[in-house]
Amino acid sequence: MSEIDTSNLDMGAIARRTARGLLDIKAVSFNADEPFTHASGKKAPTYVDCRRIISFPGVRAQMMDDLAAVIRAHYGDRLDGVAGGETAGIPFAAFVAERLGCPMTYVRKKPKGYGKNARIEGQMSEGDEILLVEDLTTDGGSKLSFVEAIRTAGARCSATAVVFFYDILPGVRDTLRAEGIDLLNLCTWWDVLAEARAGGDFDGATLDAVEEFLNDPTGWQAAHP
Repeated sequence: MSEIDTSNLDMGAIARRTARGLLDIKAVSFNADEPFTHASGKKAPTYVDCRRIISFPGVRAQMMDDLAAVIRAHYGDRLDGVAGGETAGIPFAAFVAERLGCPMTYVRKKPKGYGKNARIEGQMSEGDEILLVEDLTTDGGSKLSFVEAIRTAGARCSATAVVFFYDILPGVRDTLRAEGIDLLNLCTWWDVLAEARAGGDFDGATLDAVEEFLNDPTGWQAAHP
């Protein structure tokens, strides 16, 4: 595996610069007057589009350097491969695997329905220690499905790494840990909110509404059907 310096890993600094990067590339949107409808059908005054990261080489390089360092600090030399979740996780897994100097695979959301009907694409051997890489996580549900596919293939998977973790729903880390999965992330909505306040990226009223949502997403959504 390639050499990556983890001697001075500062998670606070990583969180701040990741949040700043997301704000600078306009990956973060706040709008309390016209809330966004998420895939779940629920509304929120927040939206993050981590797919934008791949289009900004400078920001992308910094985030992937930081993610690789966090991963190396967690695993040391125990990692045999990196797997990306279809589809958003694939480019991030590739960037990280290149930095770590280890094999990369990707995991389909469901069997492709023809040929070998595989969910795992690429070379993954029985007993390998595999890290699942994705762009973000909200409640961790999709991570459990991807990890199940990795384990069904005979490999081990004890962690998932993401750029962004919502960190507003209760028990997500505990749910993943109960399945033997550690969650590694660079920043959360709280980091983005703090950086947006410090940088004046949005007006105060908007940021206050976002903070209200982050403190009680269920209550906020009940009040904004």
